[in-house]
Amino acid sequence: MATWGLIREASVKHWDSYITETHVFAYVEGTYEEALVELERHARHAMAHHPKKRKRRRLFRNGDDFLMVVDDAAWRSSGIRYTVAELLEDTAAPAKPTRAREDTRESTDTREAEATEPEPEPVDTVPPASPSDERYPDGVPVRPKWLGRSDLP
Repeated sequence: MATWGLIREASVKHWDSYITETHVFAYVEGTYEEALVELERHARHAMAHHPKKRKRRRLFRNGDDFLMVVDDAAWRSSGIRYTVAELLEDTAAPAKPTRAREDTRESTDTREAEATEPEPEPVDTVPPASPSDERYPDGVPVRPKWLGRSDLP
């Protein structure tokens, strides 16, 4: 089953000009048609919830892409393009677990025996506090370790 990315490309005002900002806002596992239906739902939802101060909003469909054109002044308009694309590679994706082939029944029996053995109780390895390591109830030492050192000025 393919993974599809729902992508939004928006014109964003940057100082005195506009730049294109690209963002993958959702992933869809399934067919291309299912991803396209989800993309249209997102585009229409964004259309309904775009800031109301804009003068005019229009949603267009060009093949499998959607384009929202927003007029925000008499001479200015900006666009948001919605696209669906198949995910081919993702360097930040979690590794998929691999299943090791069972070679012998003996190795399986050993693993089952190990899995049923109870975990040993953790042993407290911290030695008891000496009189010089006395601490207040909040954990702060009564006598700082640096106090009385001859190598400090």
